[in-house]
This record gives sequence, C-alpha cells and structure tokens, in this order.
Amino acid sequence: MQYIKRVVDLEIERKLEASGAVLIKGPKACGKTATAKQLAKSVLQLDQDPQVPLLMDLDPQKLLEGETPRLVDEWQEHPKIWDYIRHQVDDRQKSGQFILTGSAQPNENAKTHSGAGRFTFVEMRTLSWAELGYSDGTIRLSQLLEGKPVPTITNQKNLAFITEKMAVGGFPNIINRTVEQALDINRAYVELLTEVDMSRVSNIKRDPKKIKALLKSLARNTATLVDLTTLEKDIRYHENTSISRPTVYDYLDALERQMIIENQPAWNTHLRSSHVLRKAPKRHFTDVSLAIAALGIDQNQLSQDLLFTGFLFESLVIHDLRVYAQANDARVYHYLDSSSLEVDAIVQKHNGQWCAFEIKLGTAEIDQAAENLQLMAQKIDTTRCTSPMSLNIITGTGFSYTRKDGVNVISLANLGV
Repeated sequence: MQYIKRVVDLEIERKLEASGAVLIKGPKACGKTATAKQLAKSVLQLDQDPQVPLLMDLDPQKLLEGETPRLVDEWQEHPKIWDYIRHQVDDRQKSGQFILTGSAQPNENAKTHSGAGRFTFVEMRTLSWAELGYSDGTIRLSQLLEGKPVPTITNQKNLAFITEKMAVGGFPNIINRTVEQALDINRAYVELLTEVDMSRVSNIKRDPKKIKALLKSLARNTATLVDLTTLEKDIRYHENTSISRPTVYDYLDALERQMIIENQPAWNTHLRSSHVLRKAPKRHFTDVSLAIAALGIDQNQLSQDLLFTGFLFESLVIHDLRVYAQANDARVYHYLDSSSLEVDAIVQKHNGQWCAFEIKLGTAEIDQAAENLQLMAQKIDTTRCTSPMSLNIITGTGFSYTRKDGVNVISLANLGV
C-alpha cells in the first residue's frame, strides 16, 4: 500500500535531528510503524522477532546494532529496552540514533528519569480529513491563528458523506475498504481491546464485560463533561451492570495509557467577570469510529439520531484540530464557565496566540454559535491574555465564508494545517 504523507512527518524529522532518540506514541494501528519506516535505516520489531526474548537475557546490546536511525518497534513489549537505548544514546553522543514506536504510554519513571535530555516525543493520531483527502485544506489553521481572512468556498459535504466517513474512521488499514468491512474491522479492534489489550497493558486481569459497558457509556457521552459518578449510573441503567468508582477510574487510566481515550483539557485563562472557569476535561475516543463501533451502530442509525451524531461530529473535529494544532505548536482546550457559557474548542499556541471554535454538524445553529463566541471573547481579560486572533464556527454540511460580524464559518472539508 502506498504511504500516505502524515502531518507529523516533519515534526519527527525535526526532533530526530535534535535528539538521540524519538518516541512516536499513538494508539495501535494508527500508522506509527509505517511512518517510522520512512526514516529508519534498520528495523527491530520487538513484538514479532522470536529471537528477541533470548537476546534480551543474553546480549541486549546486540539488538540495538544496525544502521541508524534504527527503528525499535513496539518497545513496550520489552520495557527494559528503554534503558539500553538510553545508555547507547549517552555513549554515542549523536542525534538521530533511534526511533521508538509504542501503543502504550511509557511510565512516568521512564520518562522523567531515563529519558530526560535524550528522548523527544511525538504524538500520532489516526488520519485526519486533510490526510485522507476529504478536506482540501484551503483554510489553514496557521492562518486562523494569525487572524487572516477566510475565503468564500461553496463546495460542501452532505450528511450521508459525513456519517459514512465517521463510521469508517481514520485508521490507515481501512483505506479502500467498504463501509461494511470497515465496521467489521473497527468492531474487532474494540473486541480485541476488551478481551486482550486492557489486561496486557499493566498485566492486570480486567473484566471484558465491564470494559465493554464502560466503552459504551463513554461512547454515549462522547464530547461531554461526564464525571465518574455519571458513568457509574449510566452503566447501571443502560448495561444492567454494576461497576465501582475505583474500577471505573482504573479502566479509564488503562484506556488513556493505550491512547484509546484522549481527554480535552479545560482552558485556563483570565476573565474580566466574576464567573469561574470549570476545570473538568471532556472525553473523546482517539478516533470517532471506535465510539460508533463500541455501540455496534452504523452510518444509517447515525442519520436517524442527529443530536447524538452532532456530538460525534464534534469529537471528529476535535481530533482533526489536534492533528493540525500539533503542527502549529498549539494545543486544543475547551471553555466552560460558571454561567454555563461553553465554547467547544480553544486552540492556543505556546506563545499565547489563540483562536476559538464552535462546532456544528449543520447550519441551523450558526447564529447562536457566533453569539457564544463573541460573548466568550468579551469575558476574556485582555490585559492579562491576548485577544483572540479569530472566532470560528466549523460545520459539517455548510460552506465556508466570513459573516458580517467577523466570525468565520468553515466547512471541515476546507480545514487543514
């Protein structure tokens, strides 16, 4: 299969030139290995080579011999390899020696004590609409972060296209598959997660039935501020299963370590008013197709429940914004204050520049979305925080233009890096 260029390619190259080793971390099957192989000169696959366990005991340094950059694929299968790589980086005193890929987060001890000053990290996600070719990328996030004007673009996607692409998802292995085949593959992904991966991640046996119940509850509450108590009640009501709060917490931690769930943090900024910012994160699946697979539904059922589909569309857009924001040295947050004013996404660069986004599947609520954005912008204390570079509404079925009030309306099919 022909390699699809990824937004993170340039970031990996840059960090490889700057450090001895680069760790590419992301959910299983998001394309880490294929991307790493574009730069690697030799490959060690820890999860496939039968000689690895023997050499890990007898001569682990032998595993690291080879042309550089040397790819060490799925390093978490043998976590001790981390320290051996660290020592090799110290001994060689050269950049670009190793590329590691992993489908589970390294523990804090490895990151802070063994990797500091030696490793750089790159987060990788499933394919965005721009990478898949569903978006033409005409309107760049980089331009929105600079306050540049948005052109009027009248081509647009219909609801059937959007629901189909959400159900299929952005995993590279589903490209050129039919919708039915993609649904089967995504459901198998969830099944493997519940039956095998959740217990392997920290060698703790976990109950597949309860994992499935939690995944369904998370899917029903995608892109919302759902707390642990609400998840408990939701599981008891919808799945007729009892699950304790400590168990929910443990399972969520395991899902986050495998990068199946990715939290969207609350924005921490300064307000003029007496209102207080809420701090709870929103929860999203790493790919919206996994939420759909967890519930066992398809694109036709999505078309029949547009309220729920709107939340899934929001999650899809947050995923793509994260991909594009990372390339712009920025992160994605959400805004909610004590007056219940909510804005779906704040994209802020490390230098403080930011822009805001409301996300709407259709065009019926654009006026209300624009009003929310302007009200939020008025609340920001611009003596302690910069003014927004742009206020934007991302839509599914609409087209792109700038309103008379200055708020940009942007089709997801036009959004890019």
